[in-house]
Amino acid sequence: MFDIVISGAGPAGSKSAEILAKKGFEVALIERDTNWRKPCGGGVSSRIFKYFPQLRKANPHKIESISMYSGDYSNLKYSWKGSRDYSINMDRLELDNIIRNSAIDAGAHLFDNNLSYDFIWKNQKPIGIKTKTPSETKEYLGNILIIADGMSSKLAIKSGLRKKWKIEELGLAKCAIIEGDFSVENNCIHVFFRPYKGYGWIFPLGENRFNIGCGTFQEDNRNYNLNNIYHEFFNDPFIKDLLSTTTYKTIWSASYPLPALGVKKKSLYSDNMMLIGDNAGFVSPISGEGIHPSIVSGQAAAGAAIQALEEENISKEALKQYKLNPNVRKIIRNFKLKTSMVEFFYEQKGRNLSNMFRLANQNDKYREIVVDMFLFNAVPSKEFFSEIRKLK
Repeated sequence: MFDIVISGAGPAGSKSAEILAKKGFEVALIERDTNWRKPCGGGVSSRIFKYFPQLRKANPHKIESISMYSGDYSNLKYSWKGSRDYSINMDRLELDNIIRNSAIDAGAHLFDNNLSYDFIWKNQKPIGIKTKTPSETKEYLGNILIIADGMSSKLAIKSGLRKKWKIEELGLAKCAIIEGDFSVENNCIHVFFRPYKGYGWIFPLGENRFNIGCGTFQEDNRNYNLNNIYHEFFNDPFIKDLLSTTTYKTIWSASYPLPALGVKKKSLYSDNMMLIGDNAGFVSPISGEGIHPSIVSGQAAAGAAIQALEEENISKEALKQYKLNPNVRKIIRNFKLKTSMVEFFYEQKGRNLSNMFRLANQNDKYREIVVDMFLFNAVPSKEFFSEIRKLK
């Protein structure tokens, strides 16, 4: 019996567990496999240091600039070296273990090699989680259940909080960690918006190691084969020019789905239960950034749980504070606006993006608007979008 049972020990679940354990609550942190590497580009903004300052001691790979390309390879580059803190790229296996260890050090009880597959029910309410291990089944009882076990969660569906994802609600991506020489700048991430609804990336991880990947989202999930576009992206002559040799060693590769339409705000909580992280849609539309928003969701859910337990009221009405958290509300608004901009970016095979990048390179005012939009979540005016559409 625990105060809180958390299914999923990724960034969202681990942050929740850390906060709750520090407050003195008994926390069960259930994880399917701590040696599993989540498929992801591994790029994280400097905001991560606010939550996990110890990451600096891990000597992560520093990123201080970004180079963005439209479908026709129009380019916009921006550097924040000397003006802002550096961002980082990390192998997700290393990153997640550091974040998870913060929860363990705070007093959370980690139960590894446990696959969550169902709830324990009493009076038609979930009071715990059932898991399978390599040798047996287990049951973990808790006053509050936090579901943080990602896109493929069985618990989210069985909870009744949300339905299975539709293909149009998702992004589908494939990535790999590669060893070999490359000619891209070592402190710069490269993002390639495609003519279809999708993008690719090259994220350096060290002197001769990088993460490369690409994907589609929304209706283009049906129109393009993921393995084919990954192969085409990797072998595109423009990409090949950025990679200095034809000999590479693939360390690891995987494919994965991710939410593409923002937070499922009507599916975040019920009596004594909350959904957080990827499970609840805390992944930024267009960019696919999910680590920071997932951590914010875990922090907000922990705050709601603390208040509910202290007031001995774990009802749906009490846990509503999770959704009302100012940072969660800000993410929901931002993601909604980004979703509304998707059609604009990809009109006529990405022509608007090409025009936007060209204009930004010619005009400092527009450059500032575009940079703020992509890197700092600012939303341009309607007049800005109208001007871009007028360009030929």
